[in-house]
Amino acid sequence: MSHFPGFKHIHSEYGIDAYELVSNGLQVLLAPSGNAPVSTFMITYRVGSRNEAIGETGATHFLEHMMFKGTEKFSKASGKTIFNVLQARGARVNATTWNDRTNYYEMLPSEHLGLAVEIEADRMRGLLLDPEEVASEKTVILNEFDRGENEPLRKLIHSVWSSAFVAHPYHHPTIGWRKDIEQVTSDGLRSFYDRFYWPNNATVSVIGGFEAESVLETIRSSFGPLPSGRSAEVDYADMEPKQIGERRVTIRMSGGMPAIIMAFKSPGIAHDDWPALYVAGMVLSQGKSSRLAKALVDTGMATWQTASPSAFQDPGLFSVMCSLTAGTDVADVETTLVESINELASNIQEDEIQRAFKKMEAGGSATGGVITPNKIATDAFGGTFGIDPATQALFKNFSQDMTTTLEFYEARELVAQANIELFETYSDLREAAGASNDLMNAFGLIVDNIERGEIGLATAVF
Repeated sequence: MSHFPGFKHIHSEYGIDAYELVSNGLQVLLAPSGNAPVSTFMITYRVGSRNEAIGETGATHFLEHMMFKGTEKFSKASGKTIFNVLQARGARVNATTWNDRTNYYEMLPSEHLGLAVEIEADRMRGLLLDPEEVASEKTVILNEFDRGENEPLRKLIHSVWSSAFVAHPYHHPTIGWRKDIEQVTSDGLRSFYDRFYWPNNATVSVIGGFEAESVLETIRSSFGPLPSGRSAEVDYADMEPKQIGERRVTIRMSGGMPAIIMAFKSPGIAHDDWPALYVAGMVLSQGKSSRLAKALVDTGMATWQTASPSAFQDPGLFSVMCSLTAGTDVADVETTLVESINELASNIQEDEIQRAFKKMEAGGSATGGVITPNKIATDAFGGTFGIDPATQALFKNFSQDMTTTLEFYEARELVAQANIELFETYSDLREAAGASNDLMNAFGLIVDNIERGEIGLATAVF
């Protein structure tokens, strides 16, 4: 691996090279990809709705909007807005906010890659946050909030999470609560910005047709002078109190088909047992031959179904959901879901697991889809969670090498560890689960909790 001035090489795996900018701790991931003269530059900040306190929900999402209002150099006042400058070079520009991270990206001809680097470095510490712009954007965000409130399934999902978590910030939706959005001020956003928008709380990812030495020098020149910030990270993992018993929520709205979500407390994505739940979710729901497709869709009870664990930093939810056909009774569907989980706990076939592996191989990574800039920045070694580089790279891209995958699973005992954290009551169950390494044990814990009336959450919308 070549040495590049100003950078420390961290790791290389699956065609991705990880570096750290020595002057301020900025993480950099490079993935050269073919000879096409197109590249994507993205910066991911390790801040999401998870980092919002009571009274400032929605701050991450609001700040994402304001990041496009610009700086002294790139703004309406300067005559050069970020969108106009980039789109004039043929760039596609966007950003997303989620529970654990916020990312901004530009896909553009490689010859203009330096412009994307310059803009992202400029707005990392130079954001204006003009009060008039904040007031104007507040109307836009409130309209976005109201549209979501009128979508039954989205409303149901938000209600599930706010019922499942009473103390942890996963309680509130990424867009925030309406009252908090209404009360946002320029000063409040500045405080939030100054806590999280620093080089040592960010990861740059670059993918496409570029020359590594040139790109790293451009990054060093633009980001190098920026100081590092004080860490604002808080350990939220143990914030949530123990859940006692089942919680149910019913949302009654017009305009949508009935739906049901059954959700269970599950471990965060860095936990050794997360892959077991991911594979179990695929066995349950992925493809026409999956168990829930046969039990619900083929029988005419549901129009679609899905099952998967949340891919979040802290413990979240393993959710099973479906949309019911007209006239189908919610209680019948709930019974079918419980029976399907029961059956998976007692009888899982090797060919089902292998089909799940093949789907992941075709999809490109454990979180689905091909390897993209978004995946590199938010999934790959430590881009979001600071996980050990070798572990994260191997885990996230294991479908590219099935032999390595199986060896890795055996070595780390990732398939259904005895201490799998499906519920807050998992400590009571691990002795009963034993130490066997199969998916049936993972779902055996779910069945135990169903029988004890300790389903994490079961909800329905009509």
